[in-house]
Amino acid sequence: MRVALAPGIRLLRALPRDSRYRGLTLLLTFLFYTSYHLSRKPISIVKSQLHLNCSAAASDRHNGSNGTAGCSWAPFDGDNYKELFGALDNAFLVAYAIGMFISGIFGERLPLRYYLSGGMVLSGVFTALFGLGYFWDIHVLWYFIVMQICNGLVQTTGWPAVVACVGNWFGKGKRGLIMGVWNSHTSVGNILGSLIAGVWVSSAWGLSFVVPGAIIAAMGLVCFFFLVEHPEDVGCSPPLHHAAPGEKDAEAALPDDGPLSATSRTSLDRSESPKEAAEEAEAISFLGALRIPGVVEFSLCLLFAKLVSYTFLYWLPLYIVNVAHFGAKEAGDLSTLFDAGGIVGGIIAGLVSDYTGGRATTCCAMLVAAAPMLFLYNHIGHNGIGVSMAMLIVCGGLVNGPYALITTAVSADLGTHECLKGNARALATVTAIIDGTGSVGAALGPLLAGLISPTGWTNVFYMLIAADVSACLLLSRLALKEIRGWRGCVPRKRG
Repeated sequence: MRVALAPGIRLLRALPRDSRYRGLTLLLTFLFYTSYHLSRKPISIVKSQLHLNCSAAASDRHNGSNGTAGCSWAPFDGDNYKELFGALDNAFLVAYAIGMFISGIFGERLPLRYYLSGGMVLSGVFTALFGLGYFWDIHVLWYFIVMQICNGLVQTTGWPAVVACVGNWFGKGKRGLIMGVWNSHTSVGNILGSLIAGVWVSSAWGLSFVVPGAIIAAMGLVCFFFLVEHPEDVGCSPPLHHAAPGEKDAEAALPDDGPLSATSRTSLDRSESPKEAAEEAEAISFLGALRIPGVVEFSLCLLFAKLVSYTFLYWLPLYIVNVAHFGAKEAGDLSTLFDAGGIVGGIIAGLVSDYTGGRATTCCAMLVAAAPMLFLYNHIGHNGIGVSMAMLIVCGGLVNGPYALITTAVSADLGTHECLKGNARALATVTAIIDGTGSVGAALGPLLAGLISPTGWTNVFYMLIAADVSACLLLSRLALKEIRGWRGCVPRKRG
């Protein structure tokens, strides 16, 4: 007697061919970039262990053999430890920001599968090497700085590649919602990175880096064996980014998914498929990408939005330790609520922007709401564990919502802008410009936090609020343009 097919297999067989491959692409790229952020998070968790409160903590690290000051780890055992932590953060972030502008250019000219898998394996190597400094008993600052610089450079392979790959598979309709859900990989990676690093932070902090390094390297091998860059590579139909009015009706008459759709479109376009046309078109130049309407405004907005987000990413656990007096593991666990809020915020931002058609307006609204919430969190966020948890979730949603929307749906929209006239070789470059500019802010935020925090954490929050307001002002022109369009009752086709 033959057993019926498993329910999951029956479901897969019922799905159209295009849907199966699109789902696979979303899942794989989600896991890939989750591993990128998973490998970045440990440094923020381990900071509180590298410089302990020696009057309150006894040394239990290898019976004292690995710590030069009885509890803290040299060279971070001095009074200038915050400046040294800022130097570590900026070694990574400055290298990341510089490398990002170059990464998009390479991403347009190299196979995405090779580029992404190679970058993930190298990221794993440098992340693990940082952690091996614990087992090799290394106490010189330059070693950790060099590892951070190398890791920052190779991590730039991730974002332009995954956004370009997803953009190759999905058109503009519902892109905000799809990418809002998909972009939760950032927060999921931060949460997993915090939890994994927290397991060993108090016993053997080197493993807090080695294990995430092994995970991202393993995902690089998965990328090499399973990633499909273009729908045409497996006989699927390409997405419709833009079409002339006369072409939209003809396109609507064809089903969106399924083998029949793939076959008919392939046969109709066999003389010049979109992939072949993209390969024949020249890759867009850096200056050409800057001329795309909206690229400059959204890039500068992301600079300030990412400044706020990455300050929380790198300094929130230490802030909780210093202000709320939690242990290193507890502070790391509590900080994951900020990332959990970021998941919800990214989805809401994508959903609202899809429904209204106003990407800039959605970002501005969330940025306006974020400023007073940051002020309140600093002043009343530690009045109780319940209040702290709730405010971390709300702040995470409002801070990371615009950040998620700009780096995903907005980047994909601008990389497939109508002014490009079908040239598909702009997506990685546009994504790299936007995220590279944002990464300048990501480098400035932790640096400024390290410099300002000795004067008091309140001043750090004032800096974050100022950056939040600046991000909103930079998008005000585009937001007003969108609002005028709504007031003019311009018909808008959604989906």
